[in-house]
Amino acid sequence: MKLPSFKTMGRCAFVTPLIIFVFMAMANVSAQSVPQQVYGRLYLDHSPVAVNIRDGKIVSVERLASLPAGDPGLVIAPGFVDNQVNGYAGVSFVFGGGELTPGGILTATRALWKEGVTTYLPTLTTNDKSILLSNFRILASNIDNPELRGSIPGFHLEGPFISPEDGYRGAHPLEFVRTPDWKEFLEYQSAADGKILQLTLAPEMEGALALIDSCRENDVVVALGHHNAPADVIAQAIDRGAKIATHLGNGAANTINRHRNPFWPQLADDRLMISIIVDGFHLLPEQIRVFHKVKGTQNTIITSDVTHFAGLEPGEYQTSEGVTIELTPEGMLRYPAQNVLYGSASPVSKGVGHVMKVTGCSLAEAVQMASTNPARLYHLHDRGEIKPGMRADLVLFRLDDFKVRVEKTLVNGEVVYVRGKE
Repeated sequence: MKLPSFKTMGRCAFVTPLIIFVFMAMANVSAQSVPQQVYGRLYLDHSPVAVNIRDGKIVSVERLASLPAGDPGLVIAPGFVDNQVNGYAGVSFVFGGGELTPGGILTATRALWKEGVTTYLPTLTTNDKSILLSNFRILASNIDNPELRGSIPGFHLEGPFISPEDGYRGAHPLEFVRTPDWKEFLEYQSAADGKILQLTLAPEMEGALALIDSCRENDVVVALGHHNAPADVIAQAIDRGAKIATHLGNGAANTINRHRNPFWPQLADDRLMISIIVDGFHLLPEQIRVFHKVKGTQNTIITSDVTHFAGLEPGEYQTSEGVTIELTPEGMLRYPAQNVLYGSASPVSKGVGHVMKVTGCSLAEAVQMASTNPARLYHLHDRGEIKPGMRADLVLFRLDDFKVRVEKTLVNGEVVYVRGKE
């Protein structure tokens, strides 16, 4: 056997790593290109299907005579899209003081995957300007993290341009409520790297209508919320481009005029979509039924408005202000000292089952309100449905007694959660 010369060995020392690199790259491309099949009963009609996936995209949906032997027969639906997440699993997008970290964003995202939420808008509420700017910068610098798999397309700014009136202001601190100002909004948008997709404001505030004009011209969805605007102002806001009412039925005073209040004009105008918190606590069943009957499935979005207490174990917790709040086993987040709600702790998946229970709508309609409609509103054309060309953002679940039990979640074609294998 002839041994290679030192000269030849030198070439080998260079070529061998190159060959290995090329081989590994080809293997990686090959692995990404391997088609996947996900079986289940399609949420639209419960028919057995195989969803064929390649490179994170749905390439086809194949109707089957029956599911493979031993398949559990789970419902398969597009991943849920939540447009209002203030925090989750102990991670707050609202608090300042350096509490928001890249690791926290990943923790919240992974916890939401367990509930079938594959896309969400981190929501920042009325706060000190410096905190809003800081948290937007942190979020914007992290949303391209490959580990998040594109689950965060942008953000929702709820406030600070809302009503200062008690009741309508809700839990937003009065000291940070400010007059609508386009230049200030641009500061937030710059910090967010242009990723603020929705702004919730009170249209009756001075400068609000002009701000709506500017948002429309810059493709920012304007929502009406935490306001006490009269009917003519609401109409003007919608004329100028306001698209949705934020958590209709909440963010309002307990005592309102039976004729002149913000609810009727928002319900009456067919151009305005609504989001509703369907956790079983924020709205009565009859409210949900009326809202759904008036707006219809097409113009209704199920949202969660969850706080950072969502996803935690039941028990008592302390807020940053030292207030004791209670998370009940049923998922109610309450402030015992005043016996009132303290925000939401239930994910959108709970809303899917509850809206079916109280309205009688079909599973297909419930999923449309939790996935398809929000994806459409924010022009997320690659998600919200199961059809060729869409991202393979899928949730597989059991539906028992109107309760959604998520068993598996895929984001961009990758399995990110399997029950029992956390």
